[in-house]
Amino acid sequence: MTSTIGLLHPGSMGSAFGAQLRARGHIVLWCPDGRSDTTRRRAERAGLEAAALPELVSRSDVLLSLCPPAAAEETAGQVAELGVSEAGTIYVDANAVSPSRVVNIADRLAPTPVIDAAVVGSPPVGGKSPTLYLSGAVEQADRIAELFAGTDVRTHILGDSIGKASALKLAYSSYQKVSRVLAAVAYGAADTYGVADELLVIAAKRTRSYLVETDYIPKTAARAWRWGPELEDAAALLADAGLPDSLMHAVAATLARWDGNRDDQLDIAEALEALRLERDPDNPS
Repeated sequence: MTSTIGLLHPGSMGSAFGAQLRARGHIVLWCPDGRSDTTRRRAERAGLEAAALPELVSRSDVLLSLCPPAAAEETAGQVAELGVSEAGTIYVDANAVSPSRVVNIADRLAPTPVIDAAVVGSPPVGGKSPTLYLSGAVEQADRIAELFAGTDVRTHILGDSIGKASALKLAYSSYQKVSRVLAAVAYGAADTYGVADELLVIAAKRTRSYLVETDYIPKTAARAWRWGPELEDAAALLADAGLPDSLMHAVAATLARWDGNRDDQLDIAEALEALRLERDPDNPS
């Protein structure tokens, strides 16, 4: 069954998703107003149909928001102001935003159903197959999954609670993106002192991601009292090399939350509980 999807707005990821949907025979609309020539060329290559925003909203069975995270709420607000006229239209927020923000988006668009979505992986071009994680009402989530059946976009439904997909995305990207920044500053420091090649030799000995080694979380807690001061010295190294040192200071401050757990034999749950910041009930912010 052919559906009409309104794509908000086709960047490199959005246009690739649009091309996948077009290949399945669906109609994919996009709004060219205020968009760059680069975006226009992407949309044309993907076979997307241009439409003014009011027309896009009124014609679409599904509104798929894939835009920069900072614009997610503004984009949803524009749709809310126009009003979704078609009964059964689903709004899919597939942006890297916090669970609280996607809840705000759902509240703003009510009664239009909102599916919380998150893309993990590269755009679906050249044989790449990202996963689109979905959370929200089961019937609507199933409908979105069906749209991508037979495409290079895999889907995985996490449950019926809005916020799960966004939480998974940000939990993963917080590690992936910050680790890449850390790699850049670490390499920069080694390069400054002429030991970059040796650093790469050491790094090449490890091929597994620390993220899967959850058993190491309690060990980190027990060693935090030693690691914190070491990272403060690492911050000094970076500063001497003219590189940003704020990340090292931030990690040292995080480790300081485990200062009371020196050499403790904690399990993972206990280590995470010790890491969490206690909130003042009179000042929850």
